Formats: sequence, C-alpha cells, structure tokens
Amino acid sequence: MGSRRLFMKKVAATGITFCSCCILDAKAQYAPGKNDPALKDAGNDKSLSHRHPLAGTKHKPVIINGRRIPVIDTHAHCFFPEAIALLPANANLNAAVKGGPNHYIPVSDDAALKSRIENMDAKGVDMEVLSINNFWYTMDRETATKVCEINNRNLAQVCAAYPKRFSAFACIATQFPDLAIQQLEEAMKNPCFKGATIQANVAGVEHADPRFHPIWAKVEELGATLFIHPQGTPPLAARLKGNGWMTNTIGNPLDTTIALQHLIYEGVFDKFPNLKVIAAHGGGFLGSYAPRMDHSCFISPANCNPDIVLKKKPTEYLNQIFFDALVFTPEALRHLVAQVGASQVVVGTDSPIPWEEYPIEHVMSTPLTNAQKAAILGDNASKLLKIRNL
Repeated sequence: MGSRRLFMKKVAATGITFCSCCILDAKAQYAPGKNDPALKDAGNDKSLSHRHPLAGTKHKPVIINGRRIPVIDTHAHCFFPEAIALLPANANLNAAVKGGPNHYIPVSDDAALKSRIENMDAKGVDMEVLSINNFWYTMDRETATKVCEINNRNLAQVCAAYPKRFSAFACIATQFPDLAIQQLEEAMKNPCFKGATIQANVAGVEHADPRFHPIWAKVEELGATLFIHPQGTPPLAARLKGNGWMTNTIGNPLDTTIALQHLIYEGVFDKFPNLKVIAAHGGGFLGSYAPRMDHSCFISPANCNPDIVLKKKPTEYLNQIFFDALVFTPEALRHLVAQVGASQVVVGTDSPIPWEEYPIEHVMSTPLTNAQKAAILGDNASKLLKIRNL
C-alpha cells in the first residue's frame, strides 16, 4: 500500500500533460484567438490543417508476385473533443504541428473522416490502426476512467462506421493496474480493438516495474498487442531547448529506446515470452546501436543486477518486438530489417502528422525481397493484429 501511495504521489507531482508526438509543460498556454479553448489544444489552429499533396486521388494497389497486398498503418493518431475537455484548465495537449486539427475524427464529423480517408487513399493505406496518445497518466482514477471510456467509445464508433478502413488500440489507465486490466478485458470483447496504446513510461515509472506485471500477464492472456508511443524525455528538457524541435527529434526516439531497454534488461520478455509489442518510430535509437547491449554487463558487472539472468542475449529480444517502418530512408529501413528481421517490421506513418506521406514508396525502394516487402506493407500486421478481409 505504501508503494502505491508513493507512486500516486509521484504521478500527481509531475505537472506534465502529453500530446501527439510531442510534450509540453502543463502550464504552457494555447495561443489566444487561434484555438478553441474548450479543446485545450494548441495544435487545433485550423491553419495547421494538412492535406496530402495527392489527396483526391487513389494510390494504385500494391501487387507483389501477383497478389494484392493490403497496406496496414499501425501508427495513426486521433483525438475526441469530449475527452480533451476533461483536461485541467491550464493544460496544453498538442504542439502547433502540421496536421494537428486533423486529429479530430468523431463519427459525427463526416468532413473530417472523409478528409482522413482521402489522405489514406492518396498514401495507399487500406487500414489505419488508430491510437490516442496517453494524456491521462497523471489524472485521478475517476477522471482517467471517464477519459478512457469516452475515447474507447468514440474509437469503437469510428471503427463500426468504417470497418474496412479503421481498427484501434484501446485506451487504458495504466497508472491503476486493476482498472487497466478491466478496461483491456472490456475493450478486447470488441473486434475493433487489437490491443492497447501505452506511453513509454507511466509518469516516470518504467513499464518493467513489477506493479505493472499483472497488466502484461492479462495482455498476454488475451492475445492483445501493446503499441508503445513516446512522449519525449522531460528530464532532458533544458538540454533539448533551442532550434530544431529536439524535444521531439531526439526526445521521442530516446523515450522509446529507454522503455525497450528496461523491458529487455529487467527480464520482462522472459517473464512474458508471448507479450506482443509494437514500438513506434522504428523503436527509437535501439535498432541502430543494439549490439552495445550485449557487452554492457560483461564490461561493468557492478552496474548489472546479478539476480537477473536473461535467457538470451539482449539483442535477441529485438527479434520478438515489432517496429514500425518510420525511419525515413531506404538505408535506415534496410538496416532495421537486418537487425530485427523483416518479420518484425510494420508500416507506421504517424498520421495525421505528415512525417511519412509515401509509406509504400518507402518500403518498395528499400533493397529487400518481394516477400519481405509484402510482409512489411501488410502481411505482418495482418497476422499480428488478426486483421482479415481487407
């Protein structure tokens, strides 16, 4: 009980709110006159709306070895106004980024959904697996419950309206493990949901912490998939100030890297060998420098826990984690595949933010076999998430 109280005290003390692919201090203010105060979203300035350069046209279907390959985007975001309204008055959810207003796709907004689908058609994406970046980890139990209920209800409505175009990762209040388990069990009764979205840490507490093990056991039992999305690294905020939006360009990949390293080093994947995880943004920096992990405890035993004896080399756990292909260049994707295996890579675009507007061309221009390209574009996600009949 004491450790739980301490955890919640830490959660309450953070003063941080979260956003899509960015992070802002909770005291930051939205730009007056440009945003709807009810949404508390600096990114909801309509001038930031983004339309794919080829929107209004449809990408040619992908045919590989005579077979049409449905393209499944596992990294696609959205928000719903009713949930955002429950943020504290001084909170700021979303940075001023291109595509910010396009996050809002309630089923009642035909124009917003039409625009999203037009962008998908232009990219050649058959299905988006929607996720909502976690902004409720610092909320009390009652509010977090309401936020997740609103989000999951809206996600289910969008999926039901367009079952061939959308599925989703559910929202769970990971800071309350018993509640998170209930929410996951309820969500997985609906075939719309393929698992749950989790942040790279829970208000500063790593997912490897034993208090979260019951959640991972339930995820494994249900055959659900966890989509890990970062929210920057607030402890480095001072060093990441300045030109270049380094809080995102460095902070986000680093956040994911740290999360995965903890899950590996602390033996979580040994304890839950069937745990299915997709890591956003190519898994951060891990895929580029993973072999260093295999040497760390040999070089410095004093900095490793002798009670944790991993069943495999640290790099070998990368072959059971899934990574999205959002690494920008054919060479980066080729290297990621060489490190983790083509069977572990899936498409991710970060929609509606235009980080990757040509996901098919990105994969097809990488020096891979036809079978590997088909796997990354859709076959891997179809198998992992049990998505059929696209």
